[in-house]
Amino acid sequence: MKRETRLWQQPAGAGSRRDFLKRCGTLTAGVAVAGMAIPRVHAAEDNTIRLALIGCGGRGSGAVINAFESPNGPCKLVAMADIFGERMEASYKALAQLHPDKLDVPPDRRFVGFDAYKKAIDCLRPGVDIAMLTTYPAFRPVHLDYAVSKGVNVFMEKSFAVDPVGVRRVVKAGEEATKKNLKIAAGLMCRHSVNRQELIKRIHDDELGPVQLIRAYRMEPCGGMSPKRPADMKELLWQIRNRTHILWVSGGLWAEMDIHQIDEICWLKDDHYPVSAHGVCGRTAVSKDAGQGFDSFTVEYTFDDGAKAYDVVRYIPNCYTEFATFVHGTKRAAQFSGAVHAGACHIYRDQRCAPVKISARYDRASGQYVYTEEARTNREDILWRAPKENYTCWQAEWNVLLDSIRKDRPQNEAQRAAYSNLTGLMGRAAMHMGQVITWDQMLQSNFELCPNIDTMTEDSPPPVMPDADGYYPAPVPGKWVEV
Repeated sequence: MKRETRLWQQPAGAGSRRDFLKRCGTLTAGVAVAGMAIPRVHAAEDNTIRLALIGCGGRGSGAVINAFESPNGPCKLVAMADIFGERMEASYKALAQLHPDKLDVPPDRRFVGFDAYKKAIDCLRPGVDIAMLTTYPAFRPVHLDYAVSKGVNVFMEKSFAVDPVGVRRVVKAGEEATKKNLKIAAGLMCRHSVNRQELIKRIHDDELGPVQLIRAYRMEPCGGMSPKRPADMKELLWQIRNRTHILWVSGGLWAEMDIHQIDEICWLKDDHYPVSAHGVCGRTAVSKDAGQGFDSFTVEYTFDDGAKAYDVVRYIPNCYTEFATFVHGTKRAAQFSGAVHAGACHIYRDQRCAPVKISARYDRASGQYVYTEEARTNREDILWRAPKENYTCWQAEWNVLLDSIRKDRPQNEAQRAAYSNLTGLMGRAAMHMGQVITWDQMLQSNFELCPNIDTMTEDSPPPVMPDADGYYPAPVPGKWVEV
């Protein structure tokens, strides 16, 4: 049984943030940046919250749209920063086409380079405005430190650090933010899904019984990295361009992309973190990937009560796909999330979970996502099913942040987000090293992938180098050290 439905009516920006620039590409042609009449920033004569976007890719640009379209606005973008100038200009053009009245970013407030984040944050008012930290994860702790030191609120995209040292910096910055009554929102947007919140409540009300097993899956196609660097591009910038394939830039594909599933696992265990992890990873035999990562991952996490959680990930084309999280209690099981982070929450009558599979495609004509729902179980097997959500989880997280700022409600997600990040890094270390890795080991580890991240410039030597054929060193279990 299949049926198509528009699960929610949302304006541009409602879908996955990584699709933003792709969706807006046809809109940007012919937009002349220099010819736009945009007012200058004035003193605080209204209640507009100002934004500085640091990292102008699809995620950051999509988050700006979420801020613009929140009922808890108004917001205005007043500064932009990126390592790559052409990416920033593409973002600016797309945003200007969609919301020209909410942009106030003249050329002298569009900053390029490794120190551009400071200049953008310096355009904000302490205690009121928001620094949007949406660039590469390696730089997240550096940028967060600076934003907190300047006394501004923060939205930071996932992931938040690439190694244990970076995680501790995020936790410490969060502690400083609490002292200053700053708000920090983390890009683990599923936490703000009302359907997931309702299912968590039902779990706490014992509808499933004590949680014994959690199964998370992210199985979808993903390409590798080419060994052919353009002759006119510096090695360091080439590595940054290929962030998910270079460990020091993003933490790798596992740590960067699967943090959502890992955070769901931790949430389902009441934000208790696993005491240990072990797992396996590898590449398909015909892989031509020049990067440091793998395309298949499985980690078994163990909690202090003996409960288990499994995270199964495969990024190989033409294979079975799955994008869902399931939770099993002693009484019955439930589906916690669905494709593209949809709030597809169900409680089943027993332990049999044939999920209601939801796949998504973007409909350019209507400007919204269309979801195809395929029932793989008898409807009578579902005891409770969540209704359609009024907002995507991306939009919901911005609604909450802006409301917290306007009503001065406490909101600081730094430690929780950092510890979910550390849980992912624990799984990565277990797979890369071929060892069982404990939570205590991760908390105490001084392992760093890029010790000079604070002082890095375009001319800095890269933390890792390729071989003569353009291939980067990949972890070898049994030999690799990561803790």
